[in-house]
Amino acid sequence: MDAVLGLFGGVEIGDGARRGLDLRADGTLDVAFGADDLAALDELAAFMDKLGLPVERLTGRECRRLEPMLAPSVRGGLLAPGDAWVDPRRVTAALLAALDRLRVPVVRARVAELLREADRVVGVRLEPPHSGPERPTHRQGPPGAPETPWREAEPPGGPGGPWQQAEPPDVPGTPWRGVEPPGEIRAERVILAAGAWSGGLADVPVRPVKGQIMRLRSPRPLLSRCVRGTVHGSYVYLVPRGDGELVVGATQEEMGFDTRVTAGGLYELLRDARELVPGVTELEVADVVAGLRPGTPDNLPIIGPSGTPGLSLATGHHRGGVLLSPLTAALVAEGVSGEEGELAALCSPGRFREIS
Repeated sequence: MDAVLGLFGGVEIGDGARRGLDLRADGTLDVAFGADDLAALDELAAFMDKLGLPVERLTGRECRRLEPMLAPSVRGGLLAPGDAWVDPRRVTAALLAALDRLRVPVVRARVAELLREADRVVGVRLEPPHSGPERPTHRQGPPGAPETPWREAEPPGGPGGPWQQAEPPDVPGTPWRGVEPPGEIRAERVILAAGAWSGGLADVPVRPVKGQIMRLRSPRPLLSRCVRGTVHGSYVYLVPRGDGELVVGATQEEMGFDTRVTAGGLYELLRDARELVPGVTELEVADVVAGLRPGTPDNLPIIGPSGTPGLSLATGHHRGGVLLSPLTAALVAEGVSGEEGELAALCSPGRFREIS
């Protein structure tokens, strides 16, 4: 846990903040159903030992003692007792709140293209307002509260001027009022962190990998820690939240930019989750969503200076974007300052120059 929090620059996180973020360190339990699964866990245990990470091999009975709702067919497991997780939605809301307190300008608009002068990136050109999909929404209040639009930050006097929050709408349900974003934003350095859409803005080998997720809810927690396993050849995980929510994920589909939630995808998730924890079929369905992960040819992120002056990259994290966000921030800061360690070299965009 200390190692995880250390990635946040050594900032001490109090108990209240941990609860607010749903930051927990109750461990992760990987379970096995057959001989092949057990052999895979042996390899994982050996790898974790090599890295010096704490790990415990468990029998099926020991797994069920930790998590009584596990299926009787579980034959063994691997417990990573120090594993931590956090609610990404709450982290996003907390980061936006921190930016607001620090009066950091946030322009809510889609980037159409990078601005270039000679061989250098000097900023971005924004799409005209409302030309793309509807603006994202932000859930305010307790679970079940209606979605309300994000408040628009407005720059009186144009870019670089003072920023303030727009006033709320006069009519419920209408967009927040405010000055429209500028057509261009110029900067000494642009950091491209557009996820699966990064390849549309620069020549980087990033592709969208679709993932469907279900969020279930129950009056009492079904699990006390993360549970993962491979069922019918598919990887499935169940993550308990502090408010009684249980996240079940996730499919992995090469479907381009398709974000439809499908009956087949949800069926597979429930089918596989039921093999691990039969009681999931009794829970209420709270939410279903499909997102796009940014995948790369070697499954490593692309972080650091792009090779084009003025442009740095922070993309290609696939399934690990939230987990790697503090480390990514540190690597980007190092790259901007001209530093590069061993880890930065592994994630360097330069490894793809021969195919770009």
